[in-house]
Formats: sequence, structure tokens, C-alpha cells
Amino acid sequence: MDKIDLLEQTTLAFDFVQRLYLEVSYFIKEVEGLLREGDPPFIILRPSGYMVSARSSNGLDPFSVNLWLVRKLAVAFGPEESTTVIKGQTYTKIQPGTRIIYLRIILSDKEIRKPTVYWGVLYDFYKKNPPDKWPKKIEQLLQHFEYRESKFFSKPGADNFEDAYVRFKGTLRSTPLYEINSSEMLNDKIVQPVLEFFRKIENKGS
Repeated sequence: MDKIDLLEQTTLAFDFVQRLYLEVSYFIKEVEGLLREGDPPFIILRPSGYMVSARSSNGLDPFSVNLWLVRKLAVAFGPEESTTVIKGQTYTKIQPGTRIIYLRIILSDKEIRKPTVYWGVLYDFYKKNPPDKWPKKIEQLLQHFEYRESKFFSKPGADNFEDAYVRFKGTLRSTPLYEINSSEMLNDKIVQPVLEFFRKIENKGS
């Protein structure tokens, strides 16, 4: 490959990745809008602002270089009535009655053939540390999940999750990302099914 081809391929590669990230951000915001109109209305959880949770690195060893690009990311949504917003952050208690809608997007991974959205409900949270110790809110767990993904997400179909800090249950399903090509399809394939999961879990707990 000559120098001109290399420059062109570099530009095309970064343009493609940037467009992909923008499309994913639009996807998340559309889910946010649909859930905002749900019953009950949901809001996006903000660990330290309006952002996704992802594992990344600036390190120079081969494993860290693999994390220079964000390949996996997640967001969560909680019922507006059970989430407090303070200075751009949300605070959701870690307790058995807490239920959140969880959305994790895998853009690239050796274990999957195509970009995939994992979606579902996490609930029955139990914190193992004392009240004054980390983690102090659900939002702090979102980043923790990304760094401990092999612990939490290595078994497809698992419905019980646990590590040294927290224990919880979950119902997760998957949909190929590129199969969602309209608002109607997003609503039919992800939003309405995840709301149905949420209501079933709520009814079990009542």
C-alpha cells in the first residue's frame, strides 16, 4: 500500500468509526425518548453526567491498545419516581426493590459475529459492603460491570449475578443491532418487550 492509499484508508477508517458512534448515540437517545413516554416514565441514569459507561485505556501494552477504541458500552434507565437528579447526576439506591432497564451494546467482540444489543431488566440488588463504602448508588455499578464483564456476562442466559461487591438478578435478551432500522422496529423489538419484563418483575415483587 503506497502513502496516498494509506492516508485515504486512515481517513475512511476514522470517518466510519465516528459515524458508527454517532448512530449508536442516536439509537440510545431514541430508546431514551420512548422510555420517557412509558408507564411509568423512565429517565436515563447518569453516573457522572449524560454519558455511556465503557471500558477504555490509553495504555501501550497490547491488551490496553485493544481498548483504545470503545467496542462495548452500556446505559441504564430507572423509573423517574425512584431516581433523584442532583447537579446533572442521578442517584438510585442499591436495594432489593430497585429495578432498572439495562442496555448494553457490543460493537465488536471475538465472541459475536455481528454488533449486538443486549437488553433487559436488572433487579433485587444486594450490596455486600457496609453502607458508607463503595458502591453507594446503582450508577456506580454501570462502569464496574464493564470492567468485570467476564464475571457478570460470560454465561449467556444467566439470571443471577454476583461478585465481591454486589449481588443481583437479571433478565437479558439480545437483538442484532443492524436489524433495528426504524423507530417502529425499535419500539416493537426492544422497548415494549423490556417494559413487559419490567412489569412482570414488579408484579412478582408486589
